[in-house]
Amino acid sequence: MQLSHTRPVAAACFDDPNLVSAAGLVPVIALAQQSGLLTLAAEHLSVPTDKGANADRKVGSLVAGMVAGADSIADMAILRHGAMNTLFDHPYAPSTLGSFLREFRFGHVRQLDAVASRLLCALTEQTPVVAGIDTERVMIDIDDSIIEVHGHSKQGSGYGYSGIRGLNSVITTVTTDTAAPVITGQRLRKGACGSARGAARMIADTLTTVQRLRTAAHASSDRDVSAAQPKPLLRADSAYFGYPTIGAAIRGGADVSITTGLNSVIRAAIATIDDDTWTPIRYTNAIYDDTAEQWVSVAEVAEIEFTAFASQKKAHHIPGRLIVRRIPDLRPKKDQGQQQLFDVWRFHAFFTTTDPADLDTVTADQVHRRHAIIEQVHADLKNSALAHMPSAHFCANAAWLVCAVMAFNLTRAAATITGDSALAKATTGTIRRTLISVPTRIAYSARKITLHLPTGWPWEKQWMTLFENTFRRNLPIAA
Repeated sequence: MQLSHTRPVAAACFDDPNLVSAAGLVPVIALAQQSGLLTLAAEHLSVPTDKGANADRKVGSLVAGMVAGADSIADMAILRHGAMNTLFDHPYAPSTLGSFLREFRFGHVRQLDAVASRLLCALTEQTPVVAGIDTERVMIDIDDSIIEVHGHSKQGSGYGYSGIRGLNSVITTVTTDTAAPVITGQRLRKGACGSARGAARMIADTLTTVQRLRTAAHASSDRDVSAAQPKPLLRADSAYFGYPTIGAAIRGGADVSITTGLNSVIRAAIATIDDDTWTPIRYTNAIYDDTAEQWVSVAEVAEIEFTAFASQKKAHHIPGRLIVRRIPDLRPKKDQGQQQLFDVWRFHAFFTTTDPADLDTVTADQVHRRHAIIEQVHADLKNSALAHMPSAHFCANAAWLVCAVMAFNLTRAAATITGDSALAKATTGTIRRTLISVPTRIAYSARKITLHLPTGWPWEKQWMTLFENTFRRNLPIAA
C-alpha cells in the first residue's frame, strides 16, 4: 500500500468536535452499567477527603480508559477528546484520577477487590463470559509476575526472583473448556516478595468467587441446580507446593495439580517407579503409530501413589498421586570423548489429588501442562494497562491493578456477546483493535445520537451484534 497519487494529502488539522476514536466504548460502558459497576463502586468504596468524592464515576473513568488502551494516568486523557463529553457524562481529567488513586490505602484496595469480584458475578449473569462453569470442571490457576519499574521512588519496589527491579502482582484465573480465562483474584505485593506469600488467602477467596459464579450462571439458565458439579482443579508451579496452599484448596473443596520440584523425597519416589510402567505421550517431535495405536515419543509418563508432607504432623498428610514425565537429557557432555553407559533422564513431577477414574495418567499430564495459560494472561495485562505502574504510591498502584483486572474481564465479556467464538477467546489487544478502537462521527436527530462508523469495517457484524445486545435492540417489543 502507498499514498494516493490522484488525491495527495495536503493538510491536517484537529478541528472536528463530533469525532470519537473509540466507538466501542459506547456498548462496553453500557454493559458495565448494566452489570452495576458504578452502583457497586458507590456502595463499597469509601475513599476519604474531597479527592474520593464521586468514587463510582472515577472508577468508571479509570476502567473505561483502560478498556480504550490507557496504560498510564496521563493516557486517561483519551477520555476527553472530540465528542466524548457528549457521549459520556463526566469523563474525569488525568490529574483528578491521579489524585483519587493516591488517596487509596490498603483497606480501600480491598473494597475495590469486592467491587471487582461482584462485577464479574454480574457479568456472568449478563454474558457467557464463564460459560460452562456450572457444568464443566473448572480450572483455577495461580501465578505471580514481576512488573518492571525504574528508579527508587516506587514504594515497595525491589529485586525479586527475576533479577529485575519491580513490583510483584499475583493473580488467579478461572478457565473452562468452553470459556477463555477470566481473572478472579489479584493482589499487588512488594518486588522481593516470595511467590507463595498470601497464596492460601487468594485461593480461599477464589474458591468462594467460583461458587458465586456458579450460582450466577444457574440464575441465568434453566439447568437443574441440584445436579452434582465437578470439583474445581487448582493448578500451580513448584513455588506453591506447600501445605498452606494445598491445604487451602482441599478445605475449599478443590483438587490440586501442583508441580513438586525435585528434592530428595521426590527423587526417592521416582526411583521406585518400575521401568515397564512408563507410557509414551504426545510431545515434541512425537509420531503416532496407527498400527500400534500409540505415540512414538521420547517423552513418557508414569505415576505412583504418594502422600504429600509425610514428614510433617499427621493432620498435614495429603494422599494423592505423583505423576512424573521424563525425557532424555540431551545436554552436551563435558567430556565429548566419554560415551554414556546408560540413559540419563530429566524428570518433571507434579502432585495431584484427582481421581484416576476421572483423569488417567496421560490426561492428568496434559491438563497440568495447560497451566501455562496463565502466563498468557500476565502477558495480556502487561500489553495493556499493566505496561507501567503509574504512581509512586504503592496503594495507588494496587488500586490500578484491580481496575486493570476489571477492564480485562469487561473487555472479554463484551467479546463473548459478539457471536464470534474466535474473538471471544482472543487477547484483549485483539478485541481492542477490532471492537473498541473504531472511529465514529456522531450526529443528532430528535435529541438522540446516531453513530456513523466507517464503511467496510471487517468486524462490522461483530460490532453491531455487541451494540444490539447491550442496548437490547434485538429483543421483541412487548405488547
